[in-house]
Amino acid sequence: MTISSWLLNNMKNKILIANRGEIAVRIIRAAKELGIGTVSVYSSADKDALHVKLADEAICIGSERSKESYLNMNRVLSAAIATGCNSIHPGYGFLSENAAFVEMVESCQIKFIGPSAETIRQIGDKSTARKIAKDLGVPVVEGSDGIIDTAKEATKIAKKIGYPVMIKATLGGGGKGISIAYNSDELEQLFEKTQLEAMSSFGDKSLYIEKFIESPKHIEIQILADTFGNVVHLFERDCSVQRRNQKMIEEAPSPVLNSTLRKKIGQSAVKLAKAIKYEGAGTMEFLVDSKGDYYFIEMNTRIQVEHPVTEMITGVDLLKEQISIAYGKPISFKQQSLKILGHSIECRINAEDALNGFMPTPGKITNIIFPGGNGVRIDTHIYPGYVVPIYYDSMLAKLIVVAKTRKEAIKKMRVTLEGFMIEGIETNIEYQYMIMHEMEFIKGTYDTSFINRFNKRLEERKLE
Repeated sequence: MTISSWLLNNMKNKILIANRGEIAVRIIRAAKELGIGTVSVYSSADKDALHVKLADEAICIGSERSKESYLNMNRVLSAAIATGCNSIHPGYGFLSENAAFVEMVESCQIKFIGPSAETIRQIGDKSTARKIAKDLGVPVVEGSDGIIDTAKEATKIAKKIGYPVMIKATLGGGGKGISIAYNSDELEQLFEKTQLEAMSSFGDKSLYIEKFIESPKHIEIQILADTFGNVVHLFERDCSVQRRNQKMIEEAPSPVLNSTLRKKIGQSAVKLAKAIKYEGAGTMEFLVDSKGDYYFIEMNTRIQVEHPVTEMITGVDLLKEQISIAYGKPISFKQQSLKILGHSIECRINAEDALNGFMPTPGKITNIIFPGGNGVRIDTHIYPGYVVPIYYDSMLAKLIVVAKTRKEAIKKMRVTLEGFMIEGIETNIEYQYMIMHEMEFIKGTYDTSFINRFNKRLEERKLE
């Protein structure tokens, strides 16, 4: 019996989607394919949002401010109870990695579509995750063994491991709660600032530090794990094109990993997931240096923004698998059956002025022309007349292409970006188009410092 047919026989199932934007739309569509009812929550700013229109039911849970709506645990859980939902899908961001929320969900006998609160606390705390990896023999970046409370303590450790160092929120994600210090003076200045950002973004000011590896490749491994002890990895994604520590372009497979390194990192990811008895979809994140050495840095206990590139090269629907696992089904395939089928690239289309410090550009979208064709996918929540709010992340859409080779995928992405039009607001479409023509990206030699170098080159070209 297939996943779809099994769930179609269980029509009483209903998922509350504790999120917004494109990921909420994506979850709704996956749930509908499985025959599961959906309930969307929304803020007053999102009353006309697509996820509100597409769900079977929708309920307003507060004002436009996240802490009064999407981050309000009591209101989200009350909405689930009031609408008779037996599961909650958190998407990414907001409450997706909040162990306290998961505990509340579990206490109400509602299934959280993700790992348990205990697992999230264990691996979601990045300092604890580092220790687990180290104990398993998985390479980690040198750094503190646990949480650091004071700048003085941080300076002592930094002196031992050497500068530059990264100051990181233990519950961080999305590029927030991260600072880089190149000397002791900067470390003292940035420590309290990073604590404040961590508290504001994640409700916890706990920090740790690690050696900053300059110009690495950011490689992540997608894993799935079910309640029967089965764990598989679905190869890697290269997420090294980043601005402000937030990913902008992702591709799979990585242009720099050979089959040996791919196998080693994949096995490390599976080993980690098994050690913590993980359940659901998750991502192990690594840095790979210029020598080809790799280091575990953290795990994201949720679905990732960039999951479509993995779907495109494997043919696996990660959302349907994730939901199926939550409803007690085993993974529908074996590790040995997976193969890399071509090459996929994803561009995050944001409402921002990329040439002006990536300044957000909210406003009303007056017209849209979506590109199409073989091997082209768009995950989005926007439509003509949609007003992009100022309160949330600036991502409007994810443009994903797949082709037989990386060279063909780059060409396809160029053509699709040319045909993608969003009028009424400024977007980064043209900026992404320029990246697709940049030699460093074409060769695949780019690293996490690429955007800084690219922007400098753009400035130099202006002056010529």
